[in-house]
Amino acid sequence: MFSALADKDFRWFFTGYLTSKLGSAMAPVAIAFAVLHTGVGAGGLGWVMAARIVPVVLLLLLGGVFADRLGGRRVMIASDLLRCGAQAAFGALVLSGHATLTAMIAVSVLSGVGEGIFSPSLQALIPRLIPDGRRSDANALLSVAVSGAGVAGPALGGLIAAVFGGAAGPASVLFVDSASYAVSIGVLLRLSHVPQPEAGERSTIIRDLREGWDEFRSRTWLWLTTLQFGFFNALVWAPYLVLGPVVAEHRLGGAGAWGLVLAANSAGSIVGGLALLGRRPRRPFLISVIAAFGYVFTPALLASSLPLPFVCAAAAVTGVGGAVGSALDTTVMQQRVPVEVLGRITAYQTLGAFALGPLGLVVAGPLGAAFGVAAFLAFGAVFQFATVVLMLALPAVRRLDLEDPDLSEPSATVIETVIEQPPVTSPTPSGG
Repeated sequence: MFSALADKDFRWFFTGYLTSKLGSAMAPVAIAFAVLHTGVGAGGLGWVMAARIVPVVLLLLLGGVFADRLGGRRVMIASDLLRCGAQAAFGALVLSGHATLTAMIAVSVLSGVGEGIFSPSLQALIPRLIPDGRRSDANALLSVAVSGAGVAGPALGGLIAAVFGGAAGPASVLFVDSASYAVSIGVLLRLSHVPQPEAGERSTIIRDLREGWDEFRSRTWLWLTTLQFGFFNALVWAPYLVLGPVVAEHRLGGAGAWGLVLAANSAGSIVGGLALLGRRPRRPFLISVIAAFGYVFTPALLASSLPLPFVCAAAAVTGVGGAVGSALDTTVMQQRVPVEVLGRITAYQTLGAFALGPLGLVVAGPLGAAFGVAAFLAFGAVFQFATVVLMLALPAVRRLDLEDPDLSEPSATVIETVIEQPPVTSPTPSGG
């Protein structure tokens, strides 16, 4: 069941990853209150948040290129160094009373730069770290780490802030987040023996991006599901994030109720990730698409007149579906995409899936006011149901698991992973 943890190197990596995710989950609330306490208001907080998000979007593609050229481990070390320094600097600004809006924006940009280059590198590292037979478990465990941190992080961050109080509270949380990145750096340095990309013909960044784009668009199943999730983030998830709190305020009980909905979603994600451990479904991609039906339930229940317990149950179902779909989709990517271009393809996939998200966040409020909050949320639920049905009707999606993986064989340095034991080959129960 926990086959990935049988390997010492993955245990080290998982420990560092979980630690950094826990620190990252503590930080948002601390940053929000630290910024607001400086007197810059909600507008200033918006600028600080945007300063982190914009570099993430702009640097995803470059992050993919660097991950494929230099290896995921090296780029992740650079990313964690940037974020470690940025969070330490943010904490120092808050503690010293010199947290001007310009300074907070500057450190947020640095943090965003680090985050932008990290995601493609994570995808590029896993196939070099662990063999195919254990990747499904590894991806499920990483999903559980993210979800568990999402539950425990805010509570732990709030406790730390309350213990120290005043400006020292948020600053202490930011220092802890910085330390969590330092732990991750130490673990990644320890994994220096993980195989790196072989030196090849020098190429320009533009050529590398073009090659990645050609690989991305040649896989119909990949760009179709990326397109679907691009519209999902704009028309389903963004309205949920913006209008969900409005519904909670009007009929569910306010901020505390919304916190319970988010906690239920995270709890469902943990259950979904744990349910995948020890399982290797025969149709992983098909199950990952079916799991997207889970996103129908929360907006549908928010659009209804049902009370909070039903909405929380729906959020838990959404969490299960999201975790199962994400973990299986990641595993399929690692199986069917050559490791030499995995970082760039991941970058194109992430950019496509989230490109319309900011627009969705901006228009969700006005559209909810124009058509009605419940009506717009209900539209999102119907839209998600219809698009998942459409995906399942497409042969490129429905039949992918029946085809042999279209993979070029990895080099010998990739096959010789850092795992000493042979990959798991015994059949396991199918399912999500």
